Amino acid sequence: MSIRKPVIGVMGPGKTELHTEPVEKHVELATELGKQIASHGWFLLTGGRNLGVMDAACRGAKSAGGTTIGILPGPDALDSSDAIDIPIITGMGSARNNVNALSSTVLIAVGMGPGTAAEVALALKARKPVVLLATQPEAEKFFTSLDASLVHVASDVESAIVHVKALLAAQSEATS
Repeated sequence: MSIRKPVIGVMGPGKTELHTEPVEKHVELATELGKQIASHGWFLLTGGRNLGVMDAACRGAKSAGGTTIGILPGPDALDSSDAIDIPIITGMGSARNNVNALSSTVLIAVGMGPGTAAEVALALKARKPVVLLATQPEAEKFFTSLDASLVHVASDVESAIVHVKALLAAQSEATS
């Protein structure tokens, strides 16, 4: 029996009409999170673009020797992060958020924008565990109210990784 490496999805604001740019702390957190994901030997999955949290997480993972997967919304890879190893070109626009959610073993949201909120909601609908990091209290309250057993709030990168490890261990126990 082969054991697949976990795919950890890191989602967060790139650039939207509500956020002219991600908050610098989100970029810093995503970079460190990418490094930690790579150091644990997990695959990193993001929205793949060369913006914000997506790009920062990929750059962090690559700097630590990790493998990165980018689920791109457009019909080509022109706006992809150059830190993506495996670009998945969907031509699906925002519908690719469902691919992000369903392809992640665990999904981590760093910050919150409309696209990130959609990805979190889709993950919860699919019964995927979610870790919220540096998100607004209103978002934490809302998503926790949907399913407290699947939503975990992290105070920093270290606690996010602790949550991921525990969630992966629980999934491993459930399937063995």
